[in-house]
Amino acid sequence: MWLFLTRRLRMWVVLTVLAPLATKVLSGLGRALERRTGPSAVSNALLRVGELGERARVKLGGKPRR
Repeated sequence: MWLFLTRRLRMWVVLTVLAPLATKVLSGLGRALERRTGPSAVSNALLRVGELGERARVKLGGKPRR
């Protein structure tokens, strides 16, 4: 089915659905890892990815999440 979508529509789907979903999942993994084992380089990197996604969302016109 992915082949039948135009290039522009595929890019829209990636940027509006998959990118925010991926940053939310990675941020959640970072928080869970930090709860279990304490702060580490991996958990900090996962949390930074989540913050990067949040900053991009706010910059593009979204409201900050609490």
